[in-house]
Amino acid sequence: MKFDNCIYCVKGCNLEKLMIEIIVMEVSTLFLLKDQIFKGRCILALNDHKKEIFDLNRDERNSFFEDLSIAANSIYQCFKPDKINYAIFGDLVPHFHVHLVPKYKKGPLWGKAFCLESVSPFIPSDQELISRVNKIKENILK
Repeated sequence: MKFDNCIYCVKGCNLEKLMIEIIVMEVSTLFLLKDQIFKGRCILALNDHKKEIFDLNRDERNSFFEDLSIAANSIYQCFKPDKINYAIFGDLVPHFHVHLVPKYKKGPLWGKAFCLESVSPFIPSDQELISRVNKIKENILK
């Protein structure tokens, strides 16, 4: 099911301002956030519009978390973070999705909770963003 007012369902210019599609996976789509204050930060969004984890049936949950594991492993292999944090929000965008936030010991907010209000955004060049997209995608397709 898709909703006309959901950025993940519509996949239009509002989504494209914030992120770049990397790859459509089994039940989800992986996106690279343009704000790369955390190098390799991505969002994995369920392809169907569901709000809560309990709205997914068992097969969807299992497939989503398999997609999440594959995506996280690719990010780890590409950028070698010290830890990948996972954040599930949804009050502003009520479509089930997970933020994958690579954290680095010498990077912003190491040892602190993920909170974008406390850091300035960093948007690399278009060429660098595409390079990161291609690197993650190639690693997934191996």
